[in-house]
Amino acid sequence: MSTPKAQIYLDTHRTIAPISPLLFGGFAEHMGRCVYEGMYDPDSPLADERGFRRDVMDALRDQGYTTIRYPGGNFLSGYNWLDGVGPKEQRPRRRELAWQSLETNQFGTNEFMEYCAAIGAAPMLGVNMGTGDIQSAADLVEYCNAPAGSYFADLRVSHGYRDPHKVHYWCVGNEMDGPWQMGHLDAAAYGSKALEAAKMMKLHDPTIETVLCGSSNDRMPTYPEWDRVALEIAWEHMDYHSMHYYAGNHENDTASYLASALLFEQFVDTLEGTLRYVKAKNRSKHDVYLSWDEWQVWYKGDPVMGDWTEAPHLAEEMYNLEDALVVAQWLNVFLRKSHVLKIACVAQVVNVISWLHTRKDGLLKHPSYYAFKLVSNLARGDALDVLVTAPLVETKQHGAVPALDVSASFDAETGQGAIFLVNRSLSETVVTDVVWQDGQAVAVDKAWQLAGSDPKEVNTWETPDQLVARAIAAPTVDEGSATLALPPLSFTVLTTHVA
Repeated sequence: MSTPKAQIYLDTHRTIAPISPLLFGGFAEHMGRCVYEGMYDPDSPLADERGFRRDVMDALRDQGYTTIRYPGGNFLSGYNWLDGVGPKEQRPRRRELAWQSLETNQFGTNEFMEYCAAIGAAPMLGVNMGTGDIQSAADLVEYCNAPAGSYFADLRVSHGYRDPHKVHYWCVGNEMDGPWQMGHLDAAAYGSKALEAAKMMKLHDPTIETVLCGSSNDRMPTYPEWDRVALEIAWEHMDYHSMHYYAGNHENDTASYLASALLFEQFVDTLEGTLRYVKAKNRSKHDVYLSWDEWQVWYKGDPVMGDWTEAPHLAEEMYNLEDALVVAQWLNVFLRKSHVLKIACVAQVVNVISWLHTRKDGLLKHPSYYAFKLVSNLARGDALDVLVTAPLVETKQHGAVPALDVSASFDAETGQGAIFLVNRSLSETVVTDVVWQDGQAVAVDKAWQLAGSDPKEVNTWETPDQLVARAIAAPTVDEGSATLALPPLSFTVLTTHVA
């Protein structure tokens, strides 16, 4: 039997759009052990003087997170931000209804600002559109962004932060289409409330950018009508429209699961069409882009309710090789849709549906960590419109799909590029020719690969390096073409430069 072959054609002039740095963001919610015993753990020997876990911060820096969305999530819709500021000994303990946990409020807005500064990420704050009102949303903008001289700005100063935090990105609520949400609203009611909140917020600071709640997922009965209605009402005061999506191998059908990129692209395409429709219907010259501010693999059924305890173990997924390959494809979709997708925040940064897990004395990195790190650190400049011809893989849920999922980037200023290749096949190596069509002399600098023979393989505390991205030999470019063998169940990354 002959070895399957594929061709990838690149032209550095055939671009899609600039890659927004904000595509490589994270999401931190007061859920389970994300904040407490994750980001913030004063009792750990690995914590600094502020209680921040040094090993977690190092890992977040290593992944190159550009923004962190906070404080929720479902938590946001019942949160009073005033509970989390001021002297810690005066902050109230609350019954947190979204995850049925006890919230100590020892980590709040100002601690979050310090945390973002420490890891070099831009803060992205959410305002409560559930139990909260438009006044509380505006007050939080004043507290964070106004110079001293007014009530809430002076309250910030009294808490030890004279200079404004200058928070630029603001989520106007969270998943307000969901009946599970505290203060759930229908699309028209939410659109009207979000519009009025954004107006007040931007009166305090006209430079901020706001994110409207979109559908919680594409299975909601109101999708995509919710998106259309809310956008039509709030369009002129919004800069981004939120997308949330969680993937999983519920049917234990690995071949179909490894074709998840098709579903991700359909989700973007539908919402992009909705944006175009609303802009035309409203006769608007204003543009709204997409913010995929919750995305992750989540399906293994860990508990999500905390039995009224502090920092319960909730949704602590163990991610395997097939999950990492789905994450790699998700990131490929981000690049391929970079003309409309400008922000993305993976849920969550540590412990809760995260590829980082802590214990008091250590940190475990799951395979997805390495897939994300490669793309977030190497995708720069413009996304390229890549032409791929590849053998097909049969799936139960999606029919025949190409064995390869590919994206690429190129930075014209530096002459450096990167190619990201997933081989979805469970059993076939695909010999792949990479062809540069623009006539420039190109060399491949380095190559890495995350691969294994068992899609269910995991990293454990005992074997933490079972699945990591390993350096491999870089293929030689000869007359504008390079050939490499992509093993099954693999994610391969090449970096290039114009010679």
